[in-house]
Amino acid sequence: MDRLKGIALIVSGAVLWGATGPMMEWMLLHSEMSVSFMLTVRLLLAGSFLLAMLKMQGKRITLPWRQKVWARQLLLFGVFGMLGVQYTFAASINTSNAVIATLFQFLAPIFIIIFVTASQKTWPPIVQVLGMFVTLVGLLLLLTDGSFAGFAMSKVAVFWGLALGFAFSFYTLYPVRLMQEWGGLLSIGWGMIIGGITLFVLNPLTVVTHLDYLADWTIAGMLLLVIIVGTVAFILFMSSMKYISPVEVSILSSFEPLTAMVISVIWFGQVLGMWQLTGAIIMLIGVTWLSVAGSRAKT
Repeated sequence: MDRLKGIALIVSGAVLWGATGPMMEWMLLHSEMSVSFMLTVRLLLAGSFLLAMLKMQGKRITLPWRQKVWARQLLLFGVFGMLGVQYTFAASINTSNAVIATLFQFLAPIFIIIFVTASQKTWPPIVQVLGMFVTLVGLLLLLTDGSFAGFAMSKVAVFWGLALGFAFSFYTLYPVRLMQEWGGLLSIGWGMIIGGITLFVLNPLTVVTHLDYLADWTIAGMLLLVIIVGTVAFILFMSSMKYISPVEVSILSSFEPLTAMVISVIWFGQVLGMWQLTGAIIMLIGVTWLSVAGSRAKT
């Protein structure tokens, strides 16, 4: 029963998270709202909600700041982890679309393997190498749509997509100790607050001048929906890890791009080319392969 509960939680979370991409794409298409403004509002409101929820549960949310080692880790996670992955995801959507951006984040396992290989100075198992190869073949088809005369998307879109994969790998690896010590929700809550404040400090005029967009109820409503759906998706994701293995979580997360793809087809009429769709499927197979291979390597 617990395993079924975990599967239901991760599938629900993945579907909701996959839906946020097209929502963000819609906002960027139907307004001149900047990525910086959208993310500043999203991170600050979502982070405040998580911390307020923990406070109501009796958690001492300021404890991590009383020790320099944890405060420093929170700052690094907030700026380079949380803000890094959120900004590259939104920029990838802005320069390509929600489906492509969601698929690019699945490159994270390759960056993780490269980092672990470099830090441990050992070659990865052949099974993982094959999984990386399969994933990269899928990426190549996604980028070229089967025509090797050039990319099927702009170089800027490719840059932000690769940056997203790298940022997501840092977001996954770096806060492990932080979350073990203080819990996932508290770490993420503070990470969102730090990321939002950092983005505001870097773009104060942009944020202030774009406040007018909140007067448009359709834009404001969609932004609020993104915040609510994304926050609920994360809570479901974190809750699922109590009941099922990381491998199952990783595999079932493939519902994210599938959801983004279905919504984009229905909402925007966006359809990947035949070879791009083939590449997307191959990428998901490669990521699943990497997840299973990584689990076996640890046992």
